[in-house]
Amino acid sequence: MIITGESSGELYGSLLAGELKKRRHDIHITGVGGERMAAAGVELISHIASAFGLLEAVSAFGKIRKTFSMALRALKESRPQVVVLIDYPDFNLKVAAAAKSLGIKVLYYVSPQVWAWRKGRVKKIARLVDRMAVLLPFEQEIYRNTGLPCEFVGHPILEEIEAVLTQERLQAREGTKESRAYFRDFLGFDPARPLLSLLPGSRPSELNRHFPLIIDVVRELRSAAGRSPREDYQFCIPLAPNTDQKKYHTHIEALRSEGVVIKEGESIRVLAASDMAVVASGTATLQAAFLEVPMVVIYKLSALSYHLGRRILDVKYISLVNILSGEEVVKELIQDMANPRDIVRELKSIMSDTVRREKMLLHYKKLKEPFMNKTASKRVADIVMELAGETH
Repeated sequence: MIITGESSGELYGSLLAGELKKRRHDIHITGVGGERMAAAGVELISHIASAFGLLEAVSAFGKIRKTFSMALRALKESRPQVVVLIDYPDFNLKVAAAAKSLGIKVLYYVSPQVWAWRKGRVKKIARLVDRMAVLLPFEQEIYRNTGLPCEFVGHPILEEIEAVLTQERLQAREGTKESRAYFRDFLGFDPARPLLSLLPGSRPSELNRHFPLIIDVVRELRSAAGRSPREDYQFCIPLAPNTDQKKYHTHIEALRSEGVVIKEGESIRVLAASDMAVVASGTATLQAAFLEVPMVVIYKLSALSYHLGRRILDVKYISLVNILSGEEVVKELIQDMANPRDIVRELKSIMSDTVRREKMLLHYKKLKEPFMNKTASKRVADIVMELAGETH
């Protein structure tokens, strides 16, 4: 059984399911996920029900509680040999406790961000989980003295990137002007004009707050393009799979009226085609960094969630690029600073300052080094088979 709660985790779950089915064609995988996991052969118990922030979690409580009841019933009825929990800690730690009480092995794949807040969860996780597979190099050290076997397995987004680049036979030219022009043409854009990608996030709370902001950013840039042909950008939003486009119809139509192209499930190709990006803090910042796209990071929360977060978060930065680098490689515009004027000013600075842009790209290359030569899904599939008592 594989359980995740949002789009990035669902990608990891789908890649893992595909790898497990290569090992055992007769394997039966159930889980909580979305379209990609279903396409990978997972029998869905329920669809993902993500929430983020205090008010957002309250509003989604009913759906989350129903999903938990369905997962608990499936655990009791199907008794899987192994449960793989992907991030989503408030939900998944309850599932871990239920699985443990039933004698089912538990692998936690993608650690909760215990390094950022609620560090006390480390002991609880170690008590409930049999194995831990982490995506970030420094996370392995966090579990060293807990008695919980923990391994840095790499990051599955590299698998997705490499699959796309291999398919297009562009590995050797990754990040170059030639490859960006190729992908622009492939996606139906003008190869000769710069492309700005806009990644608003995947959670409902992120889309609700970032869509209006992005519309204003595009309008300001289009106004600037009228004064300077050099700033005549093309725009694209690669929506995460499972996004309810009907729910955001008004925002999406407003974006289209401003010339923004909407692509669903094409974040890798869109970023590979892009000269710059505006990215909501999350896994997408790593995607952009691994594809060597200069970026500005944004994030907005409800006022209550933001002020609560400032009290409990123990991190200097919010983007994975800056956290892994230990310094401000990319600008983070959060809450009130995430406004059209400051975002556009930052984008223009990156485009005009060659030294700054090259320094950013150099940091990206260094950031990528620990992840090279690791294939997370294969290693995690190995661990699943070990926990199930099978050799591989």
